[in-house]
Amino acid sequence: MAPERMPASGAIGLLYGNRFCYILNPCVTMKPDRARACPRAHDERSRVIETIRIGTRGSDLALVQARMVADRLKEIHPDLSVEVVPIKTRGDRMQNVSLMEIGGKGVFVKEIEEALLRGDISMAVHSMKDVPAEIPGGLVIGAVPEREDPRDVLVSRGSIKIERLVRGARIGTGSLRRGMQIRALMPDIEIVPVRGNIDTRIRKLATERLDGIILAAAGMKRIGRAAEISQYLPVEVMMPAVGQGVLGIEVREGDSDIRDLIDALNHPDTVVESAAERAFLRCLGGGCQVPIAGIARKQGDTLIMKGLVGSVNGAVRITDEIRGNSSDAEDIGCALAENILSRGGRAVLDAAYNT
Repeated sequence: MAPERMPASGAIGLLYGNRFCYILNPCVTMKPDRARACPRAHDERSRVIETIRIGTRGSDLALVQARMVADRLKEIHPDLSVEVVPIKTRGDRMQNVSLMEIGGKGVFVKEIEEALLRGDISMAVHSMKDVPAEIPGGLVIGAVPEREDPRDVLVSRGSIKIERLVRGARIGTGSLRRGMQIRALMPDIEIVPVRGNIDTRIRKLATERLDGIILAAAGMKRIGRAAEISQYLPVEVMMPAVGQGVLGIEVREGDSDIRDLIDALNHPDTVVESAAERAFLRCLGGGCQVPIAGIARKQGDTLIMKGLVGSVNGAVRITDEIRGNSSDAEDIGCALAENILSRGGRAVLDAAYNT
């Protein structure tokens, strides 16, 4: 009964007769028939994992992202049984109300986090830009896979580029960040609030007589609609949201078996970039009531981070950039936040939250 292979961090594959079993801290088997065949370890705290249940929003994009994680887990652990569990959030139910009115970013994760805390699901897969800077006690982000393209994109009628849109063009977006930056670029633009999944927003090009809509490149690529992108907007023109293009896998803090299971999904550079961006957001103390943007890029041992805070009407726009050693990612994010706050960002935030 000798170890045959090491399938994942903290996991040992053991051959019992003709049955192969995964042992995780120290005995976790992946299917009920395997569970019967594999002897339990001596550690009384060990438990059998029969099926991994991944909680996610029910949108097409969220389901694609959860299945991406499920497929990757099954590549690493071929005997793993995985189920994707769609959960409707408050943000999904209230499609005709702005995020400012219904309570900010947490509206896309709260019900999923509650299911995770109850033990109804094993883990949750989120778009990291939907996850508030502070997450509930007892939960942690256990893995951060490789980032997709963080840029925003324009999808327009006739595939017209943004610089060639007519005066007074109608651009659809429900994001204060995108609206503020578009107004800075084209002051005569008309911003039309739109919400909903990607399909819904693209359909509104026709139903709302829009000239274009602004979306995240990551979502368009993940659902296989990159061919419909009219223009990729450089981060110098349209700074992305904190965490844009990043997935976060949230787990219970004390669930070492699940944390070991997903550890191999971490992408080191994305982990560092995400940590800096989320620290920036946390140290700003901002939410959905104010346009906030931030993007970190790891280059060797150096981390470069840019940030932006502005007023909704675009009259105030404060940007800054900071760089340092990538091992100090959270400190870099907080230092950038302090720089922006001291240069007028605090007044912007105070004005937004005191009105």
